[in-house]
Amino acid sequence: MVRVDNNKLQGVKMDILQISEYILMAALAFYAIATIRIATRKTISMGIVGLLGLSIAVATILILVNNIYGIAFCKDIAYALVILGPIGTIAFSKVIRGW
Repeated sequence: MVRVDNNKLQGVKMDILQISEYILMAALAFYAIATIRIATRKTISMGIVGLLGLSIAVATILILVNNIYGIAFCKDIAYALVILGPIGTIAFSKVIRGW
């Protein structure tokens, strides 16, 4: 019967979690760059879609920064982006359409 030290096992789990958070942050940065490219298209609808995707990427990155570094105000800003992003998109599309 082999004994496993739980402290060492927990340290390995934390390292895997932290590595996965950094990988997710890198993937979100790549996604943010792709949405900026979408936002610079000629049509207004593609610009709206690109900016909404960018706000979602930034909000998710802010939540990760809150989890990794413990900066509390990042969560508040992320919630505001998630709530106000779709509301602004709907309002802008109503204005463009002409009510």
